This record gives sequence, structure tokens and C-alpha cells, in this order.
Amino acid sequence: MGKVTYVTEEGLRKMKEDLDRLINVERPAISKMIGEAIEKGDISENAEYDAAKDAQGMLEAKIAILGSKVASARIIDESKIDTSCVQILNKVTIRNKNNDATMQYTIVSEHEADLKQGKISIQTPIAKGLMGRKLGDVVEIQVPSGKIEFEIIDIAI
Repeated sequence: MGKVTYVTEEGLRKMKEDLDRLINVERPAISKMIGEAIEKGDISENAEYDAAKDAQGMLEAKIAILGSKVASARIIDESKIDTSCVQILNKVTIRNKNNDATMQYTIVSEHEADLKQGKISIQTPIAKGLMGRKLGDVVEIQVPSGKIEFEIIDIAI
């Protein structure tokens, strides 16, 4: 079993739905494509067959990875989340010390990350730099464009 993945109940439900869709919708569709390609005759020079087999290989890899994540998932008890320091599922408001811009992110598991909704993965440089820090702390974080100082101005649930 791989490393433990911490998720919310909703996150685990979404992962299970994705896995179910891959197994019960995508897998039969690719099997059908392979069957249709075989019916067309000689598979040694059949581009459709080769493409379908490649797609099948990629799909099986996705199923294996997602299945492993579901198996190692642990649901986070949201009632026990603390706001004395930054941790997963906290909504953190930070201020960029260089340009005074404020941003608010919720730190979530990799599978639940969605930047459009302000949810960043715990694996991102910003989330890693904020973890364990307290309100008022100034943190220097290495991002692709260089080092940036952020001040933690709020930690909420």
C-alpha cells in the first residue's frame, strides 16, 4: 500500500465515483474499441488496434493509481481541525509582502485541489511553506518565480 492520502468525506466520495466511472464506463468502451479493431482483420498493421491498446494501457494505469489512493485514503475528522496553526483543511489568508496582494487558499489533499475554488494541494510549495505556521508569521516561500515573503493574516476552518 502507498502513502496515506488524507481526504474529506466528499473527496473520498469523488475519488470512488471517478474509479467507478473508469472501471464501469471507460474500461468497457475501450474493450469494445479493441474488439471492433480486431474484427477489421489483420491486427499487425491496424492503427486503430494499436491506439486502442495504448488507451487501454493508460486507463489501466489510471485505475491502478486511483485504486491505490482510495485504498490508502483516510478521512479527516473536520470537527477536530485546529486553527492555532496552519494544517490541512484550513482556509488561510496570506498577504504577499512584496506587492501587498492578499490571497485566500484552502489547503486540501492532492485529489481535491481546484485552484478555481481556491483549493490548493498540500503538495504545493505555498502549502508546504505554510504548514505548521501561526497567525502573524512571515514565511519565505520558494515559488517558480523566486522567493516571496508571505504574512499569515488569518487561519479559519
